[in-house]
Amino acid sequence: MRRKSYRFTCPLLLGAVLLAGISTGAQQPAASSSEVPVTTVVTVLGPKFTPPPAISKDDILVREGQSRKDITDWVPAQGDKAGLELAILVDDADRRDIGKQFDDLANFIKSLPKSTSVGIFYANNNTISAASQFGPDHEGTAKSLRLPLGSGVGSSIFQSLMAMISGWPVSGARREILVLADGFDRLRHERYSPDVDTTVQKAQQAGIIIHAIFVNANGRAGRLQTGKNIGQGNLNTLADGTGGRAFFQGFSTPISFEPFLTQLDMVLRNQYFLTWATNRSRSAKGDLRVFKVTSERKDIEITAPQKVYVPGEK
Repeated sequence: MRRKSYRFTCPLLLGAVLLAGISTGAQQPAASSSEVPVTTVVTVLGPKFTPPPAISKDDILVREGQSRKDITDWVPAQGDKAGLELAILVDDADRRDIGKQFDDLANFIKSLPKSTSVGIFYANNNTISAASQFGPDHEGTAKSLRLPLGSGVGSSIFQSLMAMISGWPVSGARREILVLADGFDRLRHERYSPDVDTTVQKAQQAGIIIHAIFVNANGRAGRLQTGKNIGQGNLNTLADGTGGRAFFQGFSTPISFEPFLTQLDMVLRNQYFLTWATNRSRSAKGDLRVFKVTSERKDIEITAPQKVYVPGEK
């Protein structure tokens, strides 16, 4: 099912850890020695960000190419499976007037369920710094928000994202990122930045979902229409590739974040762990494999990553 972006018209994070990713979690016995179970997180919604009807695994189809896969598990991310680590990543190149929307962001953080651990991070100099590490104290986390520095010359939000992904330990909980940035690569200044696809691939391998809200940033690229077009395209690529959502309000920082954060909240509350068996990778390091999740039901919309990590021979 085609994923869409949505336009509303009116020091380092922890120690570096080698990531196996959630795509290798929730292990179940393989059907044969040549197969291995893989798990990914998918979102199911009703039309226009409404709550979905009850969904069973019989309503879901998984295909790799022309091959239909047998679903072995379909578990809602609720109850003892509701754990979520949500990183909010603010680009320090963002204009400081984003502070007008921080009340919306703080209210969103404080409204999240206790099963969600939230951390606030800032992207600068191609890495990240933590304003607040992951934790359940939503009130305290909201207070750690600060205005961006408003500078980011020679800095890449994608390099920062990759630093976050590489340093994020696997906990068994869902791991998702909300990026507040214009999506332009100030390190390369290229129409096409190879770091975008690399970021998507690293997120897919780690089982991390990336969401984004487009906001204006400082610098020449942040003022030019071409730069904004490139940036929004990059944010779309991040979201589409990892199973997330990208939100835009024209080519400007949204007047209010509240409508988008309400939609994101609906996304986070309607996710599932989807598991199926597939052939092992022929590479000892494993590989990323294209798959599609669909349904014959017309009253739901499914969002999923474009690829899942498949381990190789041990």
